[in-house]
Amino acid sequence: MLNAKCHTLQYLQLIEYGNDNGLADRETFRLTRQAKRELLSELNLSSMSQACKGMIKAKDIVAKQLFYEKDTQQQIAELEDLLDEKRYHQIHNRMKEAGFRCGFTCLFYGAPGVGKTETVLQLARKTGRNIIQVNVEQIKSMWVGESEKNIKALFDNYRNQVESQSLAPILLFNEADAVIGMRHKGAEWATDKMENALQNIILQEMERIDGILIATTNLVQNFDKAFERRFLYKVKFNAPSIQTRRHIWQYIMPEISEETASWLASHYNLSGGQIENVARRYAINTILYGPPTEELPTLCKCSENESKETYGISQIGFSK
Repeated sequence: MLNAKCHTLQYLQLIEYGNDNGLADRETFRLTRQAKRELLSELNLSSMSQACKGMIKAKDIVAKQLFYEKDTQQQIAELEDLLDEKRYHQIHNRMKEAGFRCGFTCLFYGAPGVGKTETVLQLARKTGRNIIQVNVEQIKSMWVGESEKNIKALFDNYRNQVESQSLAPILLFNEADAVIGMRHKGAEWATDKMENALQNIILQEMERIDGILIATTNLVQNFDKAFERRFLYKVKFNAPSIQTRRHIWQYIMPEISEETASWLASHYNLSGGQIENVARRYAINTILYGPPTEELPTLCKCSENESKETYGISQIGFSK
């Protein structure tokens, strides 16, 4: 009777066929998302709650000073102004009246450690917006079992959050290339076809989103051109210049002299994230062993070598 698709539970959309590698498995059955929501809501079994790393409250974000190159600084300042609730509401209404899409989609791209994710956090803190951070790997692991339903549920959940919160939260896709990279051309395998279908859904959702979506990536060259066009704002985070590195050194390690900060900045081409890691390791060594057994130049050189081994030397670009 179940195989004939005429059971009452199927008619009420409470059970459905299972899934085997992206294809319906008529030998197994499972609860539908509707059933989980209506019958088991008190157990909080929503699969999309697993795909989101929880709500990051704006009030819980620790203030941190960030240093950018001039062009990036100007773009971030413009975004901060745009996300201010009064300005956001004004622009949103005008866009809606003019018949334009009302959502704000932003892409932050650049090498690792240049401050992309931290910038999202600080923008949220300054504008009072909470962040819904998407667990990209969790979504990918659910593709085979839940397919298109999961990504739709993710955006449905975000829409509910926009409606229920006084300020529209930020939907953050960190390392977004994992889900919105190049689509498979001439896909023949079921999994490839399924990924293409899901990416098409993401494209559609980006078109209709009425809120704020920010994606970050280190590998922008892997982005599909269709996704590139969906981002209203694209901010490139360049590697810090010598002057910017000096400011970072002085901010993170105020105990060192200006002369030392200048020397480190000019001799080691480190990102802000790398400088912070060096400072942390230096501090930990001092706590554990007293006077540091490793000098700052040694730690800087190690950090440079680790970066080259991990990421190689490549240019990250974005077509105009």
